[in-house]
Amino acid sequence: MTKIKICGITRLKDALSAAEYGADAVGFVFAKSPRRISPVAASRIIDNLPPFIAKVGLFVNAEKEEVLNILKTCQLDTLQFHGEESDKYCNFFRKYCKIIKAFRIKDNSSLKQACSYKYIDACLCDTYDPKKHGGTGKSFNWNILKNSGLKKPVIIAGGASLSNVGKIIHKLKPYGIDVSSSIERSPGKKDARIMRKFIKTVTKESL
Repeated sequence: MTKIKICGITRLKDALSAAEYGADAVGFVFAKSPRRISPVAASRIIDNLPPFIAKVGLFVNAEKEEVLNILKTCQLDTLQFHGEESDKYCNFFRKYCKIIKAFRIKDNSSLKQACSYKYIDACLCDTYDPKKHGGTGKSFNWNILKNSGLKKPVIIAGGASLSNVGKIIHKLKPYGIDVSSSIERSPGKKDARIMRKFIKTVTKESL
């Protein structure tokens, strides 16, 4: 069954809806972004979540001390790194929680970099943009991931929507799907109706 992460959570009601509809994880952005949330606000949301839903914190080239402070404040289950963090940097945090490393997929050379990381628990494949570390809302050439050689579980991000998520699942059979902008009314504010349909579609197509 393909796992579902609803990213860019800024409101409790969106997090609760995600949990109710069957999402496996919710993501909180602690880097510069229209969806950025403070650790205090994220902690308040997390305190009200039901059990058995993972809490993921997204960072971009953050100092280790900052990440550790937020990890403890928010009781995060997983850290997701979207910058130029090294494999050694990722390894530092593995004693605390699970690690997802994001890679912006431009061509086959992007996959070589992803394959070189040993100390992570999953690869998140996102769309390449020279000016952004993520959140483009655009898809990439998924064919690049065929016979990629990636040994870690693969999570697909970048442009996943109701119109194409079925194709993504059938074509790539990914471990997970990470979605944000395509289920929003505006940055950080989810549309509950679209979110529910998206989760239902992923569940149905991955059976």
